[in-house]
Amino acid sequence: MRVDDSKIVPTFELEAAELALKGGPIVGVDEAGRGPWAGPVVAAAVILDPDRIPQGIDDSKALDPEERERLYERIRLTAVAVGVGIGEVDRIDRDNILAATLWAMGEAVSQLSCNPRLAIVDGNRAPRLKCETRTIVKGDAKCLSIAAASIIAKVTRDRMMIALAREAPGYGFERHKGYGTPEHRAALVRLGLSPHHRRSWKSVQLALGLAEAEAS
Repeated sequence: MRVDDSKIVPTFELEAAELALKGGPIVGVDEAGRGPWAGPVVAAAVILDPDRIPQGIDDSKALDPEERERLYERIRLTAVAVGVGIGEVDRIDRDNILAATLWAMGEAVSQLSCNPRLAIVDGNRAPRLKCETRTIVKGDAKCLSIAAASIIAKVTRDRMMIALAREAPGYGFERHKGYGTPEHRAALVRLGLSPHHRRSWKSVQLALGLAEAEAS
């Protein structure tokens, strides 16, 4: 929930201007999970209906989990189209996180039920798409379509990490969602790698080094 009413919130201004000038559809694209030590990177693509935009959409990081879940359902219900792409751990380890993220973004756009004219992508790197593409740094805090995609990506990934916690108990995935917390580091030292860890991550390798040093 928003605490400071003076803070900048995303708007539909850019999308409205583009729709008026050149038409649509316009899709917002964002990802969740580039930084964690475990689990996939998830990208989402959302085409909002200008006449049915849910109230309260914001950068997913500015929302509490309950609000994200509520908005996830509202976006799914009202959006023209939603697509999701999942870059699994083996792809991250094989190709690197940037390549896996861009692949997931492209996959998310390919899953849409209609072809966008323009994709607005959070960040400064864009996937190769079959439509015009524009990157916007901190776009999830500026454009409602990107903010909506950030919510879809975040909630989808959080749900996946909760499911992975049942497959690999003891790591605390349901709490830290794979990020490098002290709890996660301690679990890695204690339990070693799970199939869901990013083996190419230096932080993961360092934590395993601690485990090996303690075992020797």
